[in-house]
Amino acid sequence: MIYQNISLIAGFLLLYSLFAGRFESRLVSGPLMFLIVGYLLGPGAFNLLQMQINGEGMRLLAEITLAIVLFTDAANANLSVLKTYNWIPLRLLFIGLPLCLLAGWIFGLWLYPNMHWLEVAILATILAPTDAALGKAVVSNPQVPAPVRESLNVESGLNDGICVPVLLFLLALIAPEEMHKGTVATAVWLFIEEIGIGFLVGMTLAYCTAGLLHFTIAKRWSLPVWRQLMLPGLAILCFALAQWLGGSGFIAAFIGGLFIGHLLPSEKKHALETNEELGDLFSVIVWITFGSVVIVKAWPYFTWHVWVYALASLTILRMIPVWLSLIKTTVVNEQRLFIGWFGPRGLASIVFMLIVMPYNLSAGQQINATIIATILLSVVLHGLSANPWVARFSNKTSGT
Repeated sequence: MIYQNISLIAGFLLLYSLFAGRFESRLVSGPLMFLIVGYLLGPGAFNLLQMQINGEGMRLLAEITLAIVLFTDAANANLSVLKTYNWIPLRLLFIGLPLCLLAGWIFGLWLYPNMHWLEVAILATILAPTDAALGKAVVSNPQVPAPVRESLNVESGLNDGICVPVLLFLLALIAPEEMHKGTVATAVWLFIEEIGIGFLVGMTLAYCTAGLLHFTIAKRWSLPVWRQLMLPGLAILCFALAQWLGGSGFIAAFIGGLFIGHLLPSEKKHALETNEELGDLFSVIVWITFGSVVIVKAWPYFTWHVWVYALASLTILRMIPVWLSLIKTTVVNEQRLFIGWFGPRGLASIVFMLIVMPYNLSAGQQINATIIATILLSVVLHGLSANPWVARFSNKTSGT
């Protein structure tokens, strides 16, 4: 069966790589196509793809994929634009994100009155971070105004890293026996530790890598063919080492990418090609698995409450906080709506859901169903709306 699964996935990859320009120039985005194919090949339709991936395997795959995507997006970030417009991502992260968490918690308390308030807070935290991979069509498109594009990139890179310690803090409060924690002071220290270790690991490894690269090039000890694996290795090392040391691997991956992009401005373009290809490959596997396995298992738990929260999470619970965070700025109304709408949910929420699952929360099935429904809606709605809205920006720029 494993060879059948590999054959189906590899065959789809081959065909999609040949016709990707035809698909992605239309309304259908890559992740949406992968999800549809996964569902059609899986038990929900033709039952040809029979994935037997346990929670730990799925979590590891999703975590590594997210780390590589965050690293690559950070390394590609235009720091000159960020220096000029850094107040936009700062407002999104330190005003918009807390408001989004608060709005999601209050709305969840109203919609799920029987759910424990800490479990509602966990749900809001899992669905707060945006996905850099799903937003790739926006953050990598030069037709989108540079301040908007770079701000969304930084926000999606850092908000999941910030939400990791928040999530662990909530788990420490709701399940102190499993976490072997119990005090608020310990949980606060955990929050600081996650961010601090992640930042230090990412920065240190980036500086060490840049220094070693310059040294080996000067000594002629470095070979171009092997340098292609340098940044994928750095991305995974940042993530894994930070996790090992008790920090946030996602913050480490993003910070490592941000610093290495600054330290190696001339070398990064070619070196990052392997990262992008590896991230795309892992993303395809994650989304096919999500469509084939996860959606089918969650479908019986999709109630009207689940769909209402999912739709609200993508709209009012995200767009209103973003709008409020950008009040009294030079960001025009359409750009505020654009930033608020393009907060897709994807890999980060999948990873957080897999982190929470072993805790067997009393409302676990309802929480998981809400997360999966939100991701499903996000893949469909953001995938369908990305290209038309970007084209609108292009038409405005060209004056048509």
